[in-house]
Amino acid sequence: MIPLPLSTIAEITGGTLDGAPPDAVAGGPVVIDSRAVEPGSLFAAFRGERADGHEFAAAALAAGAAAVLAQRPVGGPAVLVGDVQEALGRLARGVLERLPDTTVVAVTGSAGKTSTKDLIAQLVGRAGPTVWPPGSFNNEIGLPLTVLRADAATRHLVLEMGARGVGHIAYLTGIARPDVGVVLNVGTAHMGEFGSREAIAKAKGEMVEALLPGGTAVLNADDPLVSAMASRTAGEVVTFGRSDGAAVRAVDETLDEQGRARFTLVTPEGSAPVALRLYGSHAVANALAAAAAARAAGLPVDEVAAGLSEAEPASRWRMEVTERADGVTVVNDAYNANPDSTRAAIDVLAHMARGRRAYAVLGEMAELGGSSAAEHASIGRHAARSGLDGLVVVGANAAAMAEGAAEVASWTGECVQVDDVGAAVAALSGRLGPQDVVLVKGSRVAGLERVAEALLAAPDGRAGR
Repeated sequence: MIPLPLSTIAEITGGTLDGAPPDAVAGGPVVIDSRAVEPGSLFAAFRGERADGHEFAAAALAAGAAAVLAQRPVGGPAVLVGDVQEALGRLARGVLERLPDTTVVAVTGSAGKTSTKDLIAQLVGRAGPTVWPPGSFNNEIGLPLTVLRADAATRHLVLEMGARGVGHIAYLTGIARPDVGVVLNVGTAHMGEFGSREAIAKAKGEMVEALLPGGTAVLNADDPLVSAMASRTAGEVVTFGRSDGAAVRAVDETLDEQGRARFTLVTPEGSAPVALRLYGSHAVANALAAAAAARAAGLPVDEVAAGLSEAEPASRWRMEVTERADGVTVVNDAYNANPDSTRAAIDVLAHMARGRRAYAVLGEMAELGGSSAAEHASIGRHAARSGLDGLVVVGANAAAMAEGAAEVASWTGECVQVDDVGAAVAALSGRLGPQDVVLVKGSRVAGLERVAEALLAAPDGRAGR
């Protein structure tokens, strides 16, 4: 965070000083974990379901925090506010207003947000100091914490914005108004919370509504609900996709034997070849979105193509491909799951496993509401039609996958339904052999990353290719 006197922090947040000299300065990172305090930090004392940050305020101050952002006195220097979360957002907005030379690029969508955010950050990072969140820091706490990492040297601030309902993205853009707003897609993720794809589109479109004239809306030309958002923004509209009419598009797409895409990037300024290090044809759409955003931020096409070809996965458990010493390939895509991303992952598995046996370990896709059983059954059918040799379905909430797979009469593979992670590992231990490929994917509630970790623990794994 840029150094700020505590009196200024109190003014920005609408708080009052308690036990703190007004001229004292907080210049270290803003943190919500007392173990992450550095000298000069501001410790935000959140009250959560399992812990109250106020109880760790003394430890934070002892570790060198300049003050605590708190809702009650903590026995040391503090800025007292009515609501710590709201105050954190106000502080982030106030800091960003003091960074006029920082370009904000924000991404939303039903799938691919984190991977695209990582790509954009790696691209614009070639042009100057860039701040972006680790993993999926995309909510009312994670986003302002990311903004508060920016300082006077930050040229680009790349943010991911998630939503669980209408108004959520509007709140986040109120903290950090984007100069470039990217909308990837409108899918079925969070259908249980929104109720319809149209409601999801309404929420995601809040991103481009926040753009001022002079900003750029980057929209998916291949998704009608996204392309229709062009009417909702005052900014310039740039489209990406595989459609002939997209301003930034891919032609001559191919996949290598490992499922990594090669294509020609086409832009209004020219074309350049791209060879992704990411897996799956679905990564092309994310790459095109990142290319369009980087172009809007001023990067030339040759630099964008080179950056895409050099970009590496930057967030955990998203299509992490690791080959064990015995030749078994483990694809860990267990961070989260929805119907669109799960189909895409199965397609990658089938492509990678040509001539080898392919297994998928699939868990629950959460937040699908009344469509949950039908969506899980559809994934089971897709897995069977893809010719997988084995399907391990984990948990009662994913059981419809097994039912869907059984509906495909031509499928000759095996489906095993288990209750938990331990049973999934046991089921695989007697089935996997050298050169097999296994995909692990499910929503966070399923905890399937532990399956991938167990598969890589024995025999010793060797990092991905």
